[in-house]
Amino acid sequence: MNDMFNIQGKKAIVTGGTKGLGQGMAEGLLEAGCQVVIVGSSKGVHVTAEAFRNKGFNCQSVQADLGKRAEVYRAFKECLAFLGGDLDILVTSHGVQRRHSAEEFPVEEWDEVMNVNLNSVFILCQEAGKIMLKKGSGKIINIASMCSFFGGQTIPAYSASKGGIAQLTKELSNDWVGRGVNVNAIAPGYMATELNTALLDQSKPRYQQIVDRIPAHRWGTSDDMKGTCIFLASSASDYVSGAIIPVDGGYLVK
Repeated sequence: MNDMFNIQGKKAIVTGGTKGLGQGMAEGLLEAGCQVVIVGSSKGVHVTAEAFRNKGFNCQSVQADLGKRAEVYRAFKECLAFLGGDLDILVTSHGVQRRHSAEEFPVEEWDEVMNVNLNSVFILCQEAGKIMLKKGSGKIINIASMCSFFGGQTIPAYSASKGGIAQLTKELSNDWVGRGVNVNAIAPGYMATELNTALLDQSKPRYQQIVDRIPAHRWGTSDDMKGTCIFLASSASDYVSGAIIPVDGGYLVK
């Protein structure tokens, strides 16, 4: 059974690895013995990687603006160089959020969100797929959202992008699982991260409304993502593909 979950020595890329859920999943992969390259938009990504190295982990870092197409390709190429030209696991955990009522949502911000949250994910998956398909194995883990299932409010671009992530994950699975590459997505529930700062004000009614609907009676943390990530990265999930797995404390079924 332990061998099923063994990912010791695997090579992984985790985008959005500077902080939050991405950092948590990167840490989980590192703890499991992977070599990991984390990608982030700020210089903080290098600080995070250094902190991991100081703990004895094999971690490198690449800074890139994944909202720009050329930067996506550059970042992937640099990650691959760190990994010796090979790749076993891709986790696409980067993303941005912009909030406006739909009738007022600036089209420039729509483009920004779609470029970061969806377009770059396709490119990263495509580039990873080219490597994984050649060797007949690989694990791609996209990060969906509760908004892959419902619409949300004041976040039309984010909801559209995360709906797109769910459908992209299914399509890529259809194309690739028969050739050894599993493509799945994790849909985090309400997580206590910077992306949800607007909802984390405990003095506001919305915060308590959310807690009251979560059967686990708490918001999630980055640590809650580790187990599912390792499962999807390991041979334990070889017959799981095209799935959108909620990690939400039971929120969706309440």
